Amino acid sequence: MPVTVLLVDDEPLVRAGLRAVLEAQPDIQVVGEAADGAAVIPLVRQLRPDVVAMDVRMPLMDGIEATRAVLRSVEEPPKIVVVTTFENDEYVYAALRAGADGFLLKRARPAEIVHAVRLVAEGESLLFPASVRQLAAQYGEEGGNRAARAAMERAQLTEREAEVLRLMARGLSNAEIAARLVVGTETVKSHVSAVLAKLGARDRTQAVIAAYESGFVAPG
Repeated sequence: MPVTVLLVDDEPLVRAGLRAVLEAQPDIQVVGEAADGAAVIPLVRQLRPDVVAMDVRMPLMDGIEATRAVLRSVEEPPKIVVVTTFENDEYVYAALRAGADGFLLKRARPAEIVHAVRLVAEGESLLFPASVRQLAAQYGEEGGNRAARAAMERAQLTEREAEVLRLMARGLSNAEIAARLVVGTETVKSHVSAVLAKLGARDRTQAVIAAYESGFVAPG
């Protein structure tokens, strides 16, 4: 089954470019387009895409609020990648905190765009981990904030779960973590699932942000 994608951007040329790049792949299908975040929820419910590629800045409803709306209103929501011009934009970090699974630069090469969509759809690696660390360092509260620290303490991660979270924060995939810890991939998946459940995180991106904001992992 192909990875299905919904494109959301107020610039028709951007949507056309993304569509051309993605539809050139046999395993990716663009199922719809929208010009503003306000149109996302009905289209997601109708088309059930695997991934939404959404501009972070739009005139009526931006990608941040649209991300919140989808995650709040849609059962089994799709993966969300926000599309941006600048990777160090505070809007990008706000979108990640709102629940986006990653971000994609508008100037990215076609191969990077395709890789990003596939990676987010699989959900077993962190998209652009170095940039996420930089955003956490720039926009996260230095040294962790009280609420995030309290949530991390309540999670009561086991020693192995904590180790897995640290490796996730470094951007390692499940297979890479398994090789590092000399365990099976299914064992790593179980640990990742436990970490997400204990932290109340929707995916590994949210878990990693929680790790940085709590001070559990230091940016850099």
